Amino acid sequence: MDDEEKLLFNGSVETRRNGKLSSYLTCGFVLFWVVLFFAVVIPLMYRLPTALTIEDAHENVFIAERAYKNLYNLSNIGIKLTGTEKNEVEAVNFIQNELSKIKEDLQDDLFDLEIDLQHSSGSFITGSLLRIYQGVQNIVVKLSPENSTSETYLLVNSHFDSMSGPGAGDAGFMIVTMLEVIRVIATSRQPIDHPIVFLFNGAEEVGLLASHAFITQHKWAPFCKAVINLDAAGSGGRDVLFQTGPNHPWLVDYYKRYIKHPFATTMAEEIFQAGIIPSDTDFRQFRTYGNIPGLDMAQCFNGFVYHTKYDTIDVIPRESLQNTGDNILSLVQGLANATELHDTEAHKTGHAVYFDFLGIFFFYYSETNGILLNVGVAGATFILIFFSMWRMASVSQVSICYIIRLFIILQVMQVISFVLSIYFPIVVANKMDSHGQSLTYYSSPYLIIGLYVTPSLIGQILPQLISYLCVKCHNKISKPYCAQLKLHSHSINLAVLTIFLTCLGFRSSYIFVIPLIFYNIALALNLMTALHDRGYAWIGLLKISQIIPFLYISYLVYTIIVVLTPMYGRSGSASNWDFNIAVLAALGTVVSCGFLVPLLSTSRQRSLVILTLVATTALFIILACYTRLGFPYRPKTNAQRIDYLEVRNMFYEYDGTVSRDESGYLILYEDRRREKPLLDTKMNLTGLVSLESNCKKHMMCGMPLHDNRCVAQEFQCSWLPRSEPIEPPGPTKLEMLSKTIINATTVHFEFKLTGPTSMRLFIQAYNDVTISDWSFLRTYLDKPPPAHIPRQINFKYANDDSPFNFFIDISKLNGNFNVPLFQLGVSGHYMAHDGDSESIKFASSFPSYSMLNHWPALYQRYIF
Repeated sequence: MDDEEKLLFNGSVETRRNGKLSSYLTCGFVLFWVVLFFAVVIPLMYRLPTALTIEDAHENVFIAERAYKNLYNLSNIGIKLTGTEKNEVEAVNFIQNELSKIKEDLQDDLFDLEIDLQHSSGSFITGSLLRIYQGVQNIVVKLSPENSTSETYLLVNSHFDSMSGPGAGDAGFMIVTMLEVIRVIATSRQPIDHPIVFLFNGAEEVGLLASHAFITQHKWAPFCKAVINLDAAGSGGRDVLFQTGPNHPWLVDYYKRYIKHPFATTMAEEIFQAGIIPSDTDFRQFRTYGNIPGLDMAQCFNGFVYHTKYDTIDVIPRESLQNTGDNILSLVQGLANATELHDTEAHKTGHAVYFDFLGIFFFYYSETNGILLNVGVAGATFILIFFSMWRMASVSQVSICYIIRLFIILQVMQVISFVLSIYFPIVVANKMDSHGQSLTYYSSPYLIIGLYVTPSLIGQILPQLISYLCVKCHNKISKPYCAQLKLHSHSINLAVLTIFLTCLGFRSSYIFVIPLIFYNIALALNLMTALHDRGYAWIGLLKISQIIPFLYISYLVYTIIVVLTPMYGRSGSASNWDFNIAVLAALGTVVSCGFLVPLLSTSRQRSLVILTLVATTALFIILACYTRLGFPYRPKTNAQRIDYLEVRNMFYEYDGTVSRDESGYLILYEDRRREKPLLDTKMNLTGLVSLESNCKKHMMCGMPLHDNRCVAQEFQCSWLPRSEPIEPPGPTKLEMLSKTIINATTVHFEFKLTGPTSMRLFIQAYNDVTISDWSFLRTYLDKPPPAHIPRQINFKYANDDSPFNFFIDISKLNGNFNVPLFQLGVSGHYMAHDGDSESIKFASSFPSYSMLNHWPALYQRYIF
């Protein structure tokens, strides 16, 4: 190859002499991609439309100002716990009043507006728990075309109850969006074909109760054929589509046609359904009990305020309401005229692959087409690479076998590079976790760059530099050809990975297809124009071709990290969640930079590149471990979440005597660092112990474990005893009304339970005893939880707190009923109370960066 051809790339003397990229060009090359990320990806990630004011109002337009005023009034009610006056009376009255105003302005020649207040009781099984609810409330609105006889409805749902805070984001934001959407449709002249049911449900936070009540009991539920579910895992920002269908890709088509500000990805759906995200939505109830397909959408940014007292209107920009309002209004209007609603089963044709590009464009196709696309692109990759290697052999006057042997060596090095690029970040994550330094990026997310991105780059570059020094491919072929072979080996990795994940059924494999498509285009153009054989001239097209993949992959990975980071502050202490962030950052680095990193091995300063990356990683580890930057928590913005109960435990033996009466704090740590950040504060944690020994001796650890997280992570909980007994704010009372022997082997117990709005029963029979019948769901009796977990029954009162009567039938073969038969634990949770003066003093001793969720609880263990 002559010098004139080499000059086509950069014209430098150094390139002509050494066949290497100049160090200046290398710096510029790296800077270009960094600037591209911060100049394009970040601004578009947080871009929001201009908020419209009432002065801008005209027909059929969502007005953010009006919604914002409604949100101000709704969030000012305060914490809307199910069963409290704020939720059951004040919030209900507010929503009903706003609906009445809308009804006054209704275009009654076009529409009918019906408002129904539902009160329901029921039960269902979730996991190893039976939930029973009494008197939960739904405000159900049906907006219909005048004189409509249609029996196909569109359902739109969100919830107005809240946990731990005013719930401005979760989900007051969506409630006022629904109110404004109803107003716009009801007061405009734009017709709809199908009635729309708007469900304002009052008991989502306590186990998806109200949505279950609607879908299983409401008179309009059987006619609902599709649902738009609206929720939140954050506050402010954009709304993400993270679940669809299932098996109804036409819904995604409507999303594409009608959404104004798209934000969606199949990857989010697969992550959510894999259980990695510690949340659930009403979408599950509609899908499970109503077999209704739909779209599940949520606010997802700033999850640090989710379920905290800081979930207020102050952190929500009006532009965010405009963004969501524009989307929901347009989508509701589109689906309310969808012909597919007449027979949704006829359009049940499989899953969809979908994603947005920087919030500008939205793409979707069926899973079948996705498989064809993935296989086709992977096949084209193999073919183009073969032609490329054939050209190299022809131009270099070597055999194709030589090129193939060289390629195999480089392919092995590329596989090693791929493995190390994932392994190094995992090592960093695990080592830091083992030294108690997890979640260092929690309040300083840019630390992820040095902790996980640069180690991934080291893993990518190191084997390639070794191959550059050890594999003397330039003895027979040129260095530009050698560089191309390295890029080809990376594309083969992506192609194989694409086929493998496609075979496993992962629709997210499209992520690997995007850079492959553009690489194939660049390679094909280089082959057709002979740039392929003219030194480094092919790099220009390669660089241009990778701009779009880089933008998309970095945008996607950044989005998921932004969403997951606050979630991992409330995912429990049992697992090292940094592992997930490390893998995600590494995969994003490999896919977005995989075609760019090999070019750095041609730099004159290749050793300096590695040293710079190593130094950067070391610097960030020091910053994370030894400076304030790595301390995860900040007051208000990045709080340490701690749940605890102010517990009074009382154990009643078979003869009625009290064998145990203790008080203390049952603490559940919501993140990996547990109590360690508290040890150097003014808190007095003397006597703090693990529950592990208790769990081995007593049913449910002898504690009022209050949700599935506590049960799943019982060994992660701690107990801090206190000397002064806790006096619960009210009674929790279990009365045995009767004990009747039915026959020689069965005895019948009847009980009455009274207490606060939230109670829980634990039932465990002794070894020679079985529970043959009871008044609860028979399916839960026939399919009990795992042997080490007792039957758990959660009671929730809303606006009906009348006593709960139930019976249990116990069978024993020898008929001896004058001995202990079963244990029955009763816990009452006073979730609307702060506790006594000692408890308030204890709460005040936590550091300012702690976000507490606590209440008094009484646990009584009986033996019958």
